[in-house]
This record gives sequence, C-alpha cells and structure tokens, in this order.
Amino acid sequence: MTDYINEFCMHDATCGELRKSDVGREVTLCGWAWHNRDHGGLIFCDLRDRTGYTQVVVDPDCVPEEDFHKAEHLGREYALQITGTVRDRGADAVNPNMATGEIEVLASKVNVLNESVTPPFSIEDGIETDETTRMKWRYMDLRRPEMYQSLHLRHTVAQAMRAALNERGFIEVETPILANSTPEGARDYLVPSRPNPGKFYALPQSPQQFKQMLMVGGVERYYQIARCFRDEDLRADRQPE
Repeated sequence: MTDYINEFCMHDATCGELRKSDVGREVTLCGWAWHNRDHGGLIFCDLRDRTGYTQVVVDPDCVPEEDFHKAEHLGREYALQITGTVRDRGADAVNPNMATGEIEVLASKVNVLNESVTPPFSIEDGIETDETTRMKWRYMDLRRPEMYQSLHLRHTVAQAMRAALNERGFIEVETPILANSTPEGARDYLVPSRPNPGKFYALPQSPQQFKQMLMVGGVERYYQIARCFRDEDLRADRQPE
C-alpha cells in the first residue's frame, strides 16, 4: 500500500497501516481529525484517512508550546500533518474495535494544514441524513468508510475482470461513446455538436459495428467495460452518468 511513498510525499505512513511491529518507529501521518478528547493535559485525536484511523496523543512535554495550543483547538475534519513516534498502548488500553488499536502515535509536531467548519453530518457509517444533503456535500459524504468501500469494491471487481481477460489474450479497447445516429428501437441519446450547429452526436445503437471493425482489423479478442446511458426518466437507481 505504501510502495508509492517517496521524498515528495507529505507522509510516510497511512493511518490504517501501523501495528505493534511498528513500535518505536518515527512516522509522519496526514489525515482528518475525527474525534478529539482533552483528558486534562493530554489531548487525544483520532486521525483518519481512507485506510483507517490511528490514535494520536499530544503531550505538552513532547511538543512545542505552539503546537500544543493548536491541538487544544482542533475541530472535526481539520486537515492535519502529525509527526511522532509509534508506541504500545499497553494491554489495558488496547482498543479491539480498531485495526490500529494496539498502538498510538505520541506526537512531536502538530501541523494544521487546513481548518474546517463543523461538518453538516457525521463522517461515519450508518448516518440518518437525507440524500439531498449528502449530495450537496458530496465530497464530505465520500469520506465516510462505507462510501469508500463501495468505490473500492467496484475497483476490485473491474481489476478482477481485467486480470482474467488479460490472462486469456484479450486487450482492452475503448470504442466511441458518441457517434453518428443509427435510429432503431430505443430513443436516441443526443448531444449537440458545438462546431457543427444543427448537428448532433448520438449514443451508438449498433455497437456491433465497432466489434466487427476490430475483428476484421485483426483484434479478434478485445473487451470493454462499457458505460450505460439511457434517455429515460431518472429513478433512484438510474442516472445518466
């Protein structure tokens, strides 16, 4: 997961990867402040990114005074960069509900990359927020774990399809999404052509012509993960995208 990390990255570990074997390692994490707790001098912050979250401890004896003051005023969804040392939580403090529950990061530096106003809804699974609000704040909704898992599942399925077909000698070819109109049974999905006033592109209703061209051209084994468009009334499970 971290093979891509190099000197240009702002972090050298993700919030969901650290384990007990990393104890003693100095790391730099980037993510959003999820839950913040002030325990009388010690500040705890659950730092979250798309891979999970890690508990960060800010001790006034281990960070500059300015950084501790920043930690005292953290809000939810503040974008943070934390540098610190991974340490064992101890048997009594282990959180079995967290993949990183055996460790925490003792901060030595707290950098607030960006502040945030209070989110319009909780960034967590199982929220009871109407879809209109979620769509208005779509970039916030996408931070929720269940939304990311849906995107990741689609990625996994598409990669499995590609891998299986690639092993069998197929190549992926993108055929045109819009072409000349070939009126048949369904209604044409039309897109106006700006440089040609009065002319329109249409969704091909005879996509087999592209398959035939490829096969005659010697590409007898190809595949395409096609996009689906319909010129029909929208429903909850059908959108032209």
